[in-house]
Amino acid sequence: QVQLVESGGGLVRPGGSLRLSCAASGSIFSIYSRGWYRQAPGKEREFVASITNGGITNYVDSVKGRFTIHRDGGNTLYLQMSSLKPEDTAVYYCKYMDFGNSDYWGQGTQVTVSS
Repeated sequence: QVQLVESGGGLVRPGGSLRLSCAASGSIFSIYSRGWYRQAPGKEREFVASITNGGITNYVDSVKGRFTIHRDGGNTLYLQMSSLKPEDTAVYYCKYMDFGNSDYWGQGTQVTVSS
């Protein structure tokens, strides 16, 4: 089992920046992919970014060039968000996937982009 806790969300003005963190604990050795998703009000949850153990990253087109996913040497995943837009407003979730194809989700952190 893997437990995930997100933090770093908040209210930011358009054009601003935030860094989200996802702290992991448990059976981290079994994880091969890590990612961020978001869900805006009235919309389905959507993929934002992912990173494999080998460091290969992938982004949804709407955030390319503005968001960066990365990991530290420990058990924390980050999403650096810059040039934020009102349409980036959503609850952001981290998701880990293990070699057994089990998914683990955090509880989410709210990001609101508004003037």
